[in-house]
Amino acid sequence: MQDNLQTIYAQRFSGREEYRRKVWGVLVADYLYRFMPAEASVLDLGCGYGEFINQVKAPVRYGMDLNPDARQCLHPDVRLFQQDCSVRWPLPDDTLDLVFTSNFFEHLPSKSSLAATLHEARRCLRPGGRLVCLGPNIKYLPGAYWDFWDHYLPLTEASLAEGLQMVGFKLERVVPRFLPYTMADGPRYPLFLFRVYLRWPFAWRLFGRQFLVIAQK
Repeated sequence: MQDNLQTIYAQRFSGREEYRRKVWGVLVADYLYRFMPAEASVLDLGCGYGEFINQVKAPVRYGMDLNPDARQCLHPDVRLFQQDCSVRWPLPDDTLDLVFTSNFFEHLPSKSSLAATLHEARRCLRPGGRLVCLGPNIKYLPGAYWDFWDHYLPLTEASLAEGLQMVGFKLERVVPRFLPYTMADGPRYPLFLFRVYLRWPFAWRLFGRQFLVIAQK
């Protein structure tokens, strides 16, 4: 799969890069910043083309991804770790304030790989640091979940929460339905509607197909 990453993602997101960047700008500014302390050290796990980490205003920024195309998409001051996330990260213990990941865990090959990744995230976070996870909830996507060639690991908010607790995290927030499923081939809604959506949690229960799970060290 590593050898095919460039082809898969170039094909999947071609022509939607600018829209995705703008959507992520709204998500970061209008919602995700509340979970980041001032002067934070942030790692984007499965950073892809940098839609999240490029828009985070933090003095220390890292990305981790196996896709070699990630480097050319990240801002120059974002340090990229191009490696398997389940092996030891090149960071000391208690280094990070936030580890963020979106639509990534489902691409891991096994629960043991996910557990090793969660262990590394916890090791590298400072006490009180957060792991913020977004991902497709197979509970609400029983068939469409498998429409992507590189989806391996089926997860719900409950199974991920249990895995986080197993490695020593404390759960802060578990939302079964948060964002709609995918921006890969879905409609391009006006950004003002997305801002309204983020402010109206009752709409999440109607349209949300991705979970939001936040845990603390």
